[in-house]
Amino acid sequence: MKNCYLKLKKLREKNNLSYDDMAKVLGISKCYYWQIEHKKRRLYYEMAIKIADYFHLTPDAIFFEK
Repeated sequence: MKNCYLKLKKLREKNNLSYDDMAKVLGISKCYYWQIEHKKRRLYYEMAIKIADYFHLTPDAIFFEK
C-alpha cells in the first residue's frame, strides 16, 4: 500500500497541484488531504474514485500495486 501513496503524490506533483488543490477536488480540508497522502488518515473508496475521475484514470491504475 505504501507505493500507492507515493503514486498519488507523484501524480499530484506531475500535474502541478498543491495539497489545497486536491482537497478542493475531494471536498475536504488541506490538512485532511495531507494526512491521507502521508498515511495518517484512511483513503476511502469514494475519495479514490473522485481522484481517479479527476485524473481520467481508473482507481486500479493509481491504487493497485502490481
